[in-house]
Amino acid sequence: MILYNSKRKCFKGFTLIELLVVISIIGILISLSLFGIQNSRKSARDAKRKSDLESIRSALEMYKADNGKYPSTSTGMNASFLSISNYISSIPTDPISGRIYVYRCTNVSGSNCLAYDLCAALETGSGSISCGISCGTSSCNYKTTNP
Repeated sequence: MILYNSKRKCFKGFTLIELLVVISIIGILISLSLFGIQNSRKSARDAKRKSDLESIRSALEMYKADNGKYPSTSTGMNASFLSISNYISSIPTDPISGRIYVYRCTNVSGSNCLAYDLCAALETGSGSISCGISCGTSSCNYKTTNP
């Protein structure tokens, strides 16, 4: 904007109102983008959880191929305590501290486990699934089973 004083000299610059309007618009755009980034982070952590459960499921299938059964447990347990270390380099853990992956044997014949559930608590999911124990600080809302 061009300003003139009483002697008709030209001053170039922005007024205080114009600067405040631009700064407030930039602030609104930044806050909207931060909100979008938060949802993207939640979705990325949920994708990692699903991938982790698939890795554990794959190791459990290799365990069954060698032993003819899945690791036994009658109630839910933290999946990090599974005895499948020969089939997976390290048992994955939830990206957020305080949450766990749950393993539960669902079909027992004698001392043999014939079927299982793997559960996790997704951040973007809703509802609740019973997996024997809680998925840590949150209730389980995602489950995968043996094929």
